[in-house]
Parts: sequence; structure tokens; C-alpha cells
Amino acid sequence: MKNTFDNTQVAFALKSDKELKRAKFLFEMIANPTMVSIGTKLTYLALNLRLPVKGLIRNLVFDHFCGGETEKECLTVANKMYSKGVSSVLDYSIEGKEIEAHFDNALQVVLKTIEYAKTNPSIPIVVFKPTGFGRFALYEKVGEGKSLNETEQKEWGRVVARYDLACKTAYENDTAILIDAEHSWMQDAADDLIEEMMYRYNKDKVIVFGTLQMYRWDRMDYLKDLHERATKQEFHIGMKIVRGAYMEIESERATEKGYPNPICQSKEATDANYDNAVSYMMEHIDRMAIFAGTHNEDSSYKLMKLMQTKGLPHNDSRIWFGQLYGMSDNISFNLADKGYNVAKYLPFGPVRDVMPYLIRRAEENTSVAGQTGRELNLINTELKRRNS
Repeated sequence: MKNTFDNTQVAFALKSDKELKRAKFLFEMIANPTMVSIGTKLTYLALNLRLPVKGLIRNLVFDHFCGGETEKECLTVANKMYSKGVSSVLDYSIEGKEIEAHFDNALQVVLKTIEYAKTNPSIPIVVFKPTGFGRFALYEKVGEGKSLNETEQKEWGRVVARYDLACKTAYENDTAILIDAEHSWMQDAADDLIEEMMYRYNKDKVIVFGTLQMYRWDRMDYLKDLHERATKQEFHIGMKIVRGAYMEIESERATEKGYPNPICQSKEATDANYDNAVSYMMEHIDRMAIFAGTHNEDSSYKLMKLMQTKGLPHNDSRIWFGQLYGMSDNISFNLADKGYNVAKYLPFGPVRDVMPYLIRRAEENTSVAGQTGRELNLINTELKRRNS
């Protein structure tokens, strides 16, 4: 098991020399916070001025982190990865929309990806974001228990209906569906709705997965409380376990609003929280399913060890490892090579609309200690191996 993730020949088997060199250039750029900041501002300026930069963005960063602009474009990438045993989670990565037409469109995209999943074994799981199906402020108001006016009640009813149609369709097609987590101050409403979907569609096995961001110190208590309710109401729990994606925003808002910071006090505390959640779910794997979303090699090794200790096969259908497309190929492809269930989040959408996602990826790699350095080291190792 040791050093499983060091095999760069397996990790980059699908990448040409040209693609590897592009990845090296990209991560060298990302390693410089100043370049990320300047590049972000210039990119948005160019897009707002309608300058012809789409081709440049696509060739440099979009094609590395995204599967394409449409579901159909993603199929080429998904089938290619599946040739090495790595599945795909098609992720319509459009953020910040506020009108009903966009929410209805997002639902139709999710339903279409379920159709693709039904006929394509490379896509066993689909996903959507809570704010893909409804307004952020509406989630916030519902979560705070505030009264909704008649218009808002109807609007929330449409949000609930979108969730139900997506999850019911996934259930009818025996396709797992992940629902992402977002900012803490809107998450309570999403969690309650996701729990209702689990109650409806996870009676016999897990179809619906929620998401736990384990940089939040309250998530273990939430998981245990959910488990207690699931036991009484007789439904299964599915969870994508991640560390989290909104740390700076969460901390800044807590300071501004004067409430306790929901984020763990240290990286070490977050790591422990993540591993504890995975361990807890493994203790109750008979009624749970895990999608371990992590780029952390130690956490991946720990889950592999837990599976070994419990005598579970590498391809146990209740346990998935997940990484983002364009990152941590050394984890994804080496796990798949060993027979584990692995799925890459494969974002797609128009270049302009996917920019917020791409900026987050760049900022995440800049801020996470060691992530970019590890990527560069692996790329350089593989280039050296190929040229030796």
C-alpha cells in the first residue's frame, strides 16, 4: 500500500508530452499568488470587454480543469478516463444565477446527465449544487426559519420540486446523485431538503448523497444526529466527505457578523475531523455509503487501510474515492489501477460561465500548502522518466 501514489507512469498514462508540459506551465503559474491575482483580474476584464480571449483561456486553463462546454463534449474525456478505470461525475459548474429560467435549465441538464449515465458506464454518478436549483437568499431565509411571503412560498415549492424530480429520476434509473455543500449560512435549508430526499429514495440503498464540509467543526455532531434519525426512520445515509471550499469567506463573515467562526481552528483539526467522519461512516457502512472527496494522500491511505481491516473488496459499491479533474491524477489513476472505485468531478459549461469555478481552482491550489508543489514534482518526475 505504501507509495501507491508515487507511480507517475500510471498517473499520467493518458497525458501526452504536450499535455504534461502544459500542466507544468499551468501549475508553475498557479504557484505564484501574484500571478493568480493579476491573471484573474485581467481575465474578467477581457471577458467583460468582449475581447477574443476564449481560445487562450480554453487552451491554457479550461481544458485542463474542465471536460468541455457541453455534456456531449465531456463524453470523450469520460470515456478516455474510463479506459483506465476512472469514472466521471458530470458537473454543470455554473454559479451565481438568480432567475427561474436558469434553475429550470440546470435541472434539465441534470436530467440529461442521468440519461447519459443510464447508457454509459463511465458516468455512474451525477451531481448538482443547491444554488443551481434555487436562490441563495431563499435558502438562507428558509434555513433561518423566517416567514416566507406567498411569492417566496411558491418559489421554494419549485426548489423542492426540482430536487424531487432530479432525485426521483436518479432513483428510477439506479444512478447515484450527489448534492454539493455551499456556504454555512444557507446550508441548513439544503441539508433538511437533502435529508428528505434520502428518506424518500434511500430506503433500500444509497441513491442520494449529501455533502459534509469537514473544515466545519459542527459536522461530526450533525452526522451523528442524522444517523440517529436515519436509524429511526429506516433510511440509508450517503455522504460526500470533503474538507471544504469557502474557508476565507466563512471566517470573514463570522468576524463581520460577530458569531463563532464555523471553521476548525487549524489545518490539523480539519484533517482529524475529516478522518473521523470517514471512520464513523465505515463503522456503520452497512447503512451508509461514502464518496471520499479528497486530494490528501494520507486520508486516502487511511480509508484504504480501513477497507482492508474490515475485509472489504477494493470495488465495494458503497465506497468511492473522488478527485477533481485536472488534479491529483496520481491518486485517481493509481487507485483505479488497484481496482478501487474512483470518480473524477468533470466540470462543464460555457467558458465565461465556468470562470468562477476555474478561479476557485487556481486560488485553492495557491492557498493549499504543498498541493501545487506536489503536482509539479509528479509532472517533472514523469517528464524525466519519459526522456530517460
